[in-house]
Amino acid sequence: MNVKSRVRIGAAVGTAALGLGALAAPAAHADPSSATDYRQLAGVGSDTTQDVMNALGNAITNSNGKVIASWNATGAGPITTKATGSCTITRPDGSGAGITALNTALDGSTGCVDFARSSRGPNNTTTTDLTFIPYAKDAVSWVKQDGSALPDDLTTAQLKAIYECTLTSLNGVTITPILPQSASGTRAFFLSSIGVTTPGSCVTSDSTVQENDGSIVDSAGDVFPYSVAQYTAQETSVVDDRRGDAVLGSVNGQVPRNEDDLSLNLSFPYLRNVYNVVPTAKLSDSLIASTFVGTGSKVCTNTGTITDYGFGTLGSDCGSTTLKGES
Repeated sequence: MNVKSRVRIGAAVGTAALGLGALAAPAAHADPSSATDYRQLAGVGSDTTQDVMNALGNAITNSNGKVIASWNATGAGPITTKATGSCTITRPDGSGAGITALNTALDGSTGCVDFARSSRGPNNTTTTDLTFIPYAKDAVSWVKQDGSALPDDLTTAQLKAIYECTLTSLNGVTITPILPQSASGTRAFFLSSIGVTTPGSCVTSDSTVQENDGSIVDSAGDVFPYSVAQYTAQETSVVDDRRGDAVLGSVNGQVPRNEDDLSLNLSFPYLRNVYNVVPTAKLSDSLIASTFVGTGSKVCTNTGTITDYGFGTLGSDCGSTTLKGES
């Protein structure tokens, strides 16, 4: 269905009393800078993890220079991921699109994409062609408009009913549920968490609805899923603040963040790992392994960057190669 026209003036940033160390972190660049800075490993996909991977791309080096070139989910025009070959591609927007681009590169042996960013695990586990390597912890909650009479806390049963369109009002407010575009990993994880297979006809969603963009929430009845790590990174100005008037809600009586330092509440019901997805056949490649595989990998040892962008660390689970699938 069509998304109603929305205009938002950004909300003021509240950064007092934050214990994340995020204010000292450099803001992530949009795409490698310059556009011909191809680096050694090209990655595409998730909106949720693009900023932390941009920051890791600027931090992780070897004897040949910077290793990771991470291309944003949205931006102007197609992207060129490699200096050689036919590697100008449509910009993949979202986890699903990034994984599709990685599979396309594998099937065509183009080498244009080396890894995909994903904020969800595999949808298809019938093969082991791809390995989903976790490196950080996130959560997905929901947001409403600041000042809305909607409850601050919703149960899983209520969220399921809202997105199946069987619960249409609360506290006298008509509910208008919204979902990000269909390739979004946050969308897929949220629907799975609340037990919804097919959203109801009342749900607003099309290709223009970008995940983690609170400007879509501009009326009292709007309900929209949101990455908690992205919300925190936007609030602390590590990344562009897209929250608008959106405020985080709780689920089943659990707040998504600890109030003292805004770290993830590990008792929140919708916790998830986020992943870098690589071809299973390339796990033994020295560059892939040193960058992504195991607790000693360059990604896993950059815990300060990971937490600066609102994510939690995984400890001994970081860099695991046990989770495999096709898409």
